[in-house]
Amino acid sequence: MHPKESKGPSVITPNVGSLPWTMDGDVKVFHLVAEPIRREFAPGFWVNCWGYNGSSPGPTIEAVEGERVRIFVTNKLNEPTSVHWHGIILPNGMDGVAGLNQKAILPGQTFKYEFTLKQNGTFMYHPHSDEMTQIALGMMGFFIIHPEAGDDPPIDRDFAIFLHEWRVPMGAKTPMPFEMLDFNLFTFNSVLYPKIESLVVKTGDRVRIRLANVMMNSHPIHLHGHEFTITRKGAKRLPLSAQYTEVTV
Repeated sequence: MHPKESKGPSVITPNVGSLPWTMDGDVKVFHLVAEPIRREFAPGFWVNCWGYNGSSPGPTIEAVEGERVRIFVTNKLNEPTSVHWHGIILPNGMDGVAGLNQKAILPGQTFKYEFTLKQNGTFMYHPHSDEMTQIALGMMGFFIIHPEAGDDPPIDRDFAIFLHEWRVPMGAKTPMPFEMLDFNLFTFNSVLYPKIESLVVKTGDRVRIRLANVMMNSHPIHLHGHEFTITRKGAKRLPLSAQYTEVTV
C-alpha cells in the first residue's frame, strides 16, 4: 500500500531531521529509540542529554490526517520510560502515561503504539514516566499531522522549533534536571547560537513556523523586520476572523 501524500512541503526541523518510516499494508510504521546521547549545543560544547534516535529533540514524526500509524518504542535508558502523544486524540491504552494506561517500558524492552490520526496540526511527543528528569534532559519531539485536504492557502516552507531551557554549571557536561528556576542555557532545538541553522526562504514564499515550548517559563519570540499572522494554536486552526498579525509571540 502507498502512504497518503502530504499536499504541502515536508517540515524542516533545524538541526534535527525527520523520522524515517516504512509501510506495512496500510499502516505507516516508525521506530523510536529512547537513549542517552551527546548533543553539541555550540561548536565544541558537548552536553550529556537523553533523547530519541541519537537526537534531542527527537526526530520529527510526519504523517497525514486519516493515516494509521504504528510506532515501536525501544528503551535504551537505564530507567523505565513511556511516550505520550501530547494533544492527539487516540485510544486510552495508547496515551502513554506509565502507571495509568500502560505499564512503563523497562530498560531493554520495546512497546508498540498504534492508532489512527483523526486531527491535523502541530503536536509533540514526550515521556510520561519520570517526566521532570526525562523531559528536562531533552526527551521531546514534534509530531506533525498534515491536513488530508492540504493547506489553504498552500505553504511553501514549513519549519518547526522547540524551545527548551537547561541548567549546566560552568565546566560541567550534564544538565541538572532538578533545577527548575536558575536556568543558564536557552535553546532552539537543543542548540545555541551560532550553531542554530538559518531558516532559508525566498522572497514571495509563504512560510509557516511551528513553535513548541517545553520550558518552565514563557519566552517571547520576535521576528526582526517582518510581521506574521497567528493562524493556529495546537490542533485548532483559528477562524479567519480570529487570526491576527504580530511581530512577537
